[in-house]
Formats: sequence, C-alpha cells, structure tokens
Amino acid sequence: MKESVRLLLDVDEKPSFGQGILLSFQHVFAMFGATILVPLILGMPVSVALFASGVGTLIYQVATQCRVPVYLGSSFAYISAMALAIQEMNGDVSAAQTGILFVGLIYVLIASVVKVIGTKWIDTLLPPIVIGPMIIVIGLGLANSAVTNAGFVADGDWRNVVAAIATFLIAAFVNTKGKGFVKIVPFLIAIIGGYVVALLLGLVDFAPVVDAPWLELPRFYLPFKTGVFEQYKLYFGPEMLAILPIAVVTVAEHIGDHTVLSQICGRPFLKDPGLNRTLIGDGVATAVSAFIGGPANTTYGENTGVIGMTRIASVSVIRNAALIAIAFSFLGKFTALISTIPSAVLGGMSILLYGVIASNGLKVLIESRVDFGQVRNLIIASSMLVLGLGGAVLSIGAITLSGTALSAIVGIILNLILPREAQK
Repeated sequence: MKESVRLLLDVDEKPSFGQGILLSFQHVFAMFGATILVPLILGMPVSVALFASGVGTLIYQVATQCRVPVYLGSSFAYISAMALAIQEMNGDVSAAQTGILFVGLIYVLIASVVKVIGTKWIDTLLPPIVIGPMIIVIGLGLANSAVTNAGFVADGDWRNVVAAIATFLIAAFVNTKGKGFVKIVPFLIAIIGGYVVALLLGLVDFAPVVDAPWLELPRFYLPFKTGVFEQYKLYFGPEMLAILPIAVVTVAEHIGDHTVLSQICGRPFLKDPGLNRTLIGDGVATAVSAFIGGPANTTYGENTGVIGMTRIASVSVIRNAALIAIAFSFLGKFTALISTIPSAVLGGMSILLYGVIASNGLKVLIESRVDFGQVRNLIIASSMLVLGLGGAVLSIGAITLSGTALSAIVGIILNLILPREAQK
C-alpha cells in the first residue's frame, strides 16, 4: 500500500514552524463548523466542545504513539439519543453525559478484546470489494449536508450559491494551479476568499463577535460539586442505557474512517499501530469529553479530506490544530469570529472534501483490480451503495443501524456467504 501513495509530508515529518501553523489553521477551519454544531443542537456549551475536541485529539495521539494523523471532533451519531435523554430528564444532562462516558469505556473494552484476538480478521472481513464501497458511502453519505449548506436547494438564497461556488472554485484552482506552499493550503485560502465574497454579499453577521468577551473559561459540567463549574450527577437509569448500543454502530464507523485514512496515507493503520490503539484513543477521548460536559468525539472526515487533497499527513500539524482548538475555547471573540463563517462557505469547501473521500473508494477498487465481471462483486458493491446512500435504516431492539454501519455490515455478510466464482 505504501508504495502507491505520494505524500508531500509523511506522518512522522514536520513542516517549518510558519507553514505548520497555517496548515494547522486549515484543519481547524475544516472541523470547526461541525464540531460546534453538535453542542448548538443539544444546547451544550460550544467552548466545552472545542476544548474536548482539542484534548481528545491529543489523547488519541498519545494512545496511537503519534502515528495516525486523525483529528477528533463532536460526533453526530449520538445526537438523537442524547437529545431524547435530556428531554426525558426534563433538561437534566446527567443521563446523556453518563451514557457517553460509558460509551467511551465500551470502546476501551472492545479494544482490549481486539488486542487479544489480533487483527488478522480485518483482511477477511474487509477485502477491497467491501472497503471500496464503504469509503464511497462515507464520502457521499455526507454529500447532502454539503449541498444543503452550499445553498443548492429549492427556493434557496442565490447569495449562498455564489459564495459556495466561489469557495469551491478557489480551492479547486489553488490545488491545481498553485505553486509551492500556496498549493498545500487550498482550503485556508478558499475559506478566506469565500468569506470575503460572503461579506460583500451581506451574509456575515458580526453581532456575535461584538457581544462575545475576549477571554472566558469554558463552561464545564462535572460529575461532582465545585465552586466554579456546573454539576451533573452520574445516572444509570433507562435513559442512559438506551445510549450504549449506539457504540456498536460508531465502532463500525471508526473502522471505516481509519480504512479511508489508511488508503489516503498508504499505511495500514488498523494493523500498525493497530485497531486496539485507535479504539482506545477514540474511547478515552469520548469518556474525557463526557466527563467535562462535552459531546462524544469521533474521527473527522473533513480533516481526512484535507489530508487527501493536500497530501500533508503530518501528525505534528494535527497536534498543533488541537492546541489551537483548545486556545480558541478560552478566546470568546476568536471563537465567535470563526462562527461567523457562513454555512455556504463551509458547504462549498465540503463538496470538494467529501468528494475526495468518495473518490478514494473508487481508487481502492481500481488499484485492487476488483473484477466486476464476477457477479458476487457486483451484488456486494450494489447492495452496499444503495443501502448506504438510500437512507436505509434497520432497527433491532435498542440498536439502530443506518448509513455506513448498515452498509458495511451487509457488505461483510454478503462477502462471507456468497460463493466465489471460478476465474474466467
């Protein structure tokens, strides 16, 4: 795998200080919109989500021995379950936070099992015919979000479409025509350019920046009394227990996300440093986030897309992005300023980012020379794509499978049970 990938900076390589800071800001911009959206939906403090995102990424780097360029941000998978738990507890976050705390511990438990049984099963369960469509589903499964944010909807505001197109074209032309360092920061330049266009079109509201303080402590929630921060209590009722089965789904997504990154970087991350380490990093990060009152963490496809486009896989860049996120959680006006970036600008950038992820799925199928003359391969890929992109949902008791998780499980099962055809 390693030989087929050309990276400008490999995992263990570092850019110069000035270049590295700009590259890190590029990752911060990529994750910011989604990371703050989750707490906004759930009515949680944005500053805590940012702090947990940065700290969680650092925890992940320690767990994986700084060998995987992953950025962790707020997870969307638990929004519905957490919102329901908060609603049933009349606004009390205790059940939701306790549930997410134990989800992190479930990750650690699964990681312990993986360490014992090894990772040889990964090649059996995830051959190219399953990995390729899985990566395509991960990328295109996010397409609707990108298109909606970009304003390509019925009765949408034409100004959003113009800002999105401008952002997209700037990123595309910088990436294809740029020279030297400019070529590897296309999204940073695109966001700045798109922001200027949005500002000229009257899409930017500076009121949040004016109202925000320069410095403020994140509004932590802790499971014990304190004179500074708010408190929630550990709660083990049914509202909390209903959150736990979702961990099965997010573990499947975890494997899929790392499979995408492995393809982009040309390194078998699920084997080295190993799925057990990546799961521990993800799980401990999620548990720590829940402990301080933040949402669950997860690996971010937006940042994986940035790596795919720029071919900069440096872990030091990701680490510095995490430190910047932590700093932003204390800087009210800076956080507010970034939050003024219109969704159309982020949508225009996301069209490219998510498309890059999906294209890597096609690359897997092409480079592995998957034979679609074999009917079994056609059936596996077709079913995965339709279920993954068609909005299929399967509920089994408290567990709900959809999107990437359902698509991956179906692909794995079909690959195991369908008879292999004789080579022509």
